[in-house]
Amino acid sequence: MSIVKLNNRGVKDATAIGSITGLGTIQLIKKLTASSSSTLSFVDGSSGVTLDNTYKEYLITLNNIHPSSDSDVQLQFNGSADTGSNYNVTKTTTYFSAYHYESDAHSPALGYMTYYDLAQGTGFQTLSTNIGADNDQCGSGYIHLFNPSSTTFAKHFIGNISFSQSDDVQRIDYNAGYFNTTSAVDALQFKFSSGNIDAGDICLYGIA
Repeated sequence: MSIVKLNNRGVKDATAIGSITGLGTIQLIKKLTASSSSTLSFVDGSSGVTLDNTYKEYLITLNNIHPSSDSDVQLQFNGSADTGSNYNVTKTTTYFSAYHYESDAHSPALGYMTYYDLAQGTGFQTLSTNIGADNDQCGSGYIHLFNPSSTTFAKHFIGNISFSQSDDVQRIDYNAGYFNTTSAVDALQFKFSSGNIDAGDICLYGIA
């Protein structure tokens, strides 16, 4: 089995060409840049966004997401089955997290977090806990969304966010679940639990 190694430039070049060996075709669909934004949304058919059966898998990258509030705010997202009129798709999810204090005053830990999972809930799913709002604090990561246009199966997603917590803790949060609907999920919205998305980019890619 051959292994393909790509540096940052190689990834950019491969994405521009539209092909990474062994990973299929990756196409940038839309980049959203926050500027004290209450929400950021990808809506199929709006502002150049494709979120339909063109692709069986979508990748969402979150880069340097910075909140306006330092008061224990969570980055969240939800889906829509009516082109963004409502973001309330039923979900069942799991959530676990690992952390390490900058001061090393406490032992690093890994654990399941029942507070942030959903069991047939329609509310926004937490992606990360308590991103800090200091000038040098932010969160970055990704979400994979699989076959959102299916009218047969539930739509699974996997999320992974690394961030600086408000109390100076490095944390990585993992979440996964499914939109429990046989309707197409045709829009996604991102927000903080309180306050605005002060800065950062969220990009939507299609993977053939």
